[in-house]
Amino acid sequence: MAGDCRSLRSGSPAAPTITHRTTPVTTQIARTNGSSPTPAEAVFDFDVAIIGAGTAGMSAYREASQYTDSIALIDGGPLGTTCARVGCMPSKLLIAAAEAAHAGSKAPQFGVRYGEPSIDGKAVMSRVRSERDRFVGFVEQAVLGFEKGEVIREYARFEDDHTLRLSSGRKITARSIVIATGSRPSIPQELFSAGERLIVNDDVFNWTDLPGSVAVFGAGVIGLELGQALHRLGVRVRLFARNDNVGPLTDPLVREYAANAFSAEFSAIWHAKTRITREGEGVIVRWGDEPEQQERFDYLIAATGRAPNLDRIGLENTTLRRSVTGVPEYDPLSGRAGQSHIFIAGDAAPDLPLLHEAADEGRLAGENAARFPHSYRRARRAPIGIVFSDPQIAIVGLSYAALMARSERAFVTGEVSFEDQGRARVMGNNKGLLRVYAEHKTGLFLGAEMVGPSAEHIAHLLAWTIQTGMTVEQILQMPFYHPVLEEGVRTAFRTAHHALGFAPNPPMRCIDCGPGA
Repeated sequence: MAGDCRSLRSGSPAAPTITHRTTPVTTQIARTNGSSPTPAEAVFDFDVAIIGAGTAGMSAYREASQYTDSIALIDGGPLGTTCARVGCMPSKLLIAAAEAAHAGSKAPQFGVRYGEPSIDGKAVMSRVRSERDRFVGFVEQAVLGFEKGEVIREYARFEDDHTLRLSSGRKITARSIVIATGSRPSIPQELFSAGERLIVNDDVFNWTDLPGSVAVFGAGVIGLELGQALHRLGVRVRLFARNDNVGPLTDPLVREYAANAFSAEFSAIWHAKTRITREGEGVIVRWGDEPEQQERFDYLIAATGRAPNLDRIGLENTTLRRSVTGVPEYDPLSGRAGQSHIFIAGDAAPDLPLLHEAADEGRLAGENAARFPHSYRRARRAPIGIVFSDPQIAIVGLSYAALMARSERAFVTGEVSFEDQGRARVMGNNKGLLRVYAEHKTGLFLGAEMVGPSAEHIAHLLAWTIQTGMTVEQILQMPFYHPVLEEGVRTAFRTAHHALGFAPNPPMRCIDCGPGA
């Protein structure tokens, strides 16, 4: 939550300013192409101004404070980060409750039987809100406990490349500025037909009880996680997607497998043209042509993505070049916008809207802003993305779509199904497909897409492997215990090894690695 970005529902008044330092600083800076002319020596209120106190803004502050104590951290919205308040943590709290409710459903295959779960919706949501507030409190304490610089509880807008006007009317200037204004839910216009029964995923975590039914629009990370969790908690759910999207998956075989796995558990339409009308205390969703189908729900949840909070911070008053989407053109390896003294990080730069990426970008932007004009590019970590559905989804390194988009499509694929994988069958958790991609000329491991058991853990192993620059042959020299799920990973790389022409295809269900490995 950051910048001049109020909530979807209404704005909130600015809180009093908490001042730690107000002494202007005199700084030697050089002229930079793309920014407004600056004298060789200029007096600024701060060395660094950071707009936004979310994950990226806090990381930028901590990094910049290693070089200067002349920092302004500006945020007029609620503190607590998107992750702690409405993202990673409350969603995982809801998923944990759903997993507890679902735990007994697989027991009959082992000869064990439980009764139907009794779900107390008020108790479920009470724990979600209580633990959510606890996580948010930790973040608030961290921000208000910053010792250096100045924490300004106001909104900010650019007046020019070096000047920010606060919501109180006060102006401040800074030698360099970090934009870390976060994001907010993005809602297609047609969903507003639901009126007051339309909510965004952020609103779910303020519920005091579970509703009877919801229509979830969007099958991205948020839609999949919320839709499945609510279904397992006894809510009647139907998921509506477009273009056959299933989470972030781009590999058509993995995507198809995932769609079938989720459809077997709860109602999902992966490519739907819908018509929405408000009716009484509910909403009617119609879809299909011949015959048209319809269903009534208590709420419509828009899980249709997020948009960067850049439209209310006065970027039009700067000299920054912006893309058609309004995002300043910037270098993701430095965070620097053009050749200016302005940097961008976190969800405001919507390439990788993930907490660990926001933290990395914040540190990078904070260091470069504090050391400006001595700003440098840094190598980024191997990309990793995880969906906490069941089965879980993971994408590591280069996705299938990214590899297909390259001019040289010289890569091979290896794969494994977890349906017959030994350890997966033992646990009764044998749904899944892993596909790995390797460079044809060198055998270098490039990326993977997966739906299946323990994907959150396998994804980390694969990401570390990519970051160390290992080839398929080197990976196959690593130790694999028996019986473990990771043997399935070995099978995928063995089939890739064969596709590279380095070895014969592994025999199916070979004895040294267990069934299917």
